[in-house]
Amino acid sequence: MIIGLPVLAPALRDAHSLSLVEIGVLLDALWIGTLLTLLPWGVLADRVGERLVLATGLGVCAAALVGAGYAEGFGSLLLLVGLAGAAGASVNAASGRAVMQWFPASERGLALGVRQTAIPVGGFISALVLPALGLRSAFVFLAVLCAAGAAFGLAAIHDPSRAAADDVLEPRGLGATLRAHRLWLLCGGSSLYLVAQLAVVSFLVLFLHDERGLSDGEAAAVLAAVQVVAAALRIGGGRWSDRIGSRLRPLRIVGIGSAVTLALATAALSAPLVVLLPAFVLAGGLSMAWNGLSFTAAAEIAGRTRSGAALGMQQSALAAAGAIVPPAFAAVVAATSWRVGFGIAALFPLAGVQLLRPLRS
Repeated sequence: MIIGLPVLAPALRDAHSLSLVEIGVLLDALWIGTLLTLLPWGVLADRVGERLVLATGLGVCAAALVGAGYAEGFGSLLLLVGLAGAAGASVNAASGRAVMQWFPASERGLALGVRQTAIPVGGFISALVLPALGLRSAFVFLAVLCAAGAAFGLAAIHDPSRAAADDVLEPRGLGATLRAHRLWLLCGGSSLYLVAQLAVVSFLVLFLHDERGLSDGEAAAVLAAVQVVAAALRIGGGRWSDRIGSRLRPLRIVGIGSAVTLALATAALSAPLVVLLPAFVLAGGLSMAWNGLSFTAAAEIAGRTRSGAALGMQQSALAAAGAIVPPAFAAVVAATSWRVGFGIAALFPLAGVQLLRPLRS
């Protein structure tokens, strides 16, 4: 759902007569909604299990998306999109906690990497399908996907066995999780990585449509290619981290790659499309490649019994950054240029790498 809304940005702008900054605020509503509920969802998952949390949250999210499709004004649209984000946040902690319970450390990087491909796969589907639908039908389509996810969660998720070895330290309680210095460093570094990801994923379609003359469908197809690369890198990065026994070393390398490739794409903004589009596909893919590694590291720092709270905490930090970045990026672009906006975004993963440097696996 979060990845589908940027695909609809041109249609939303036309339907509601929105400025670039208002588009940024609308994207921001998703992140504000998730920020408010991620940690409570995670704590609830630790107490009542993943199955109920995931099904309830996705069911409410589906209803809010249908309402957003029928919203008449910008205010009601903003409120319903925020509610969808708040309810849909349930899946972050619940599904991650389920994988944490089911797999031992030697397989967890790959498992959570596969789990994290849900975002690029959803983005790929959205980029191919949504431009062909009307705005109202597009929101209904997203709602149907959420409802299907809720039904699948009820049918497929079950209480894990204790077959997996107790290979991570269990903290004494929620307070211990929230006081974990290493977890806070991870949250801060991941939030800095997110800036480049949001700059590309949230605004690439608008940039290609407005500045390079691509149609909505053509620009969305480029974003779909970004999702394919991102999915492959998330799975590959997870498997790599399992083989070397470290989540943090690959995480730092991906951060450097994200910064470098986005800087190169920024330098090529005026280049022929045959140069620009592959540059953005690679930069976008790398900007999304780190999520599974960060997700796994956060869960392992906290331990199984508090993994839901830890994942909620980590995702809350990302949501806080996500609440700031879209309107801030849009304001920078409106005041200066796309080149300045993307160039500044490319610096943030490097700052994230520096923040993560003291951490050891």
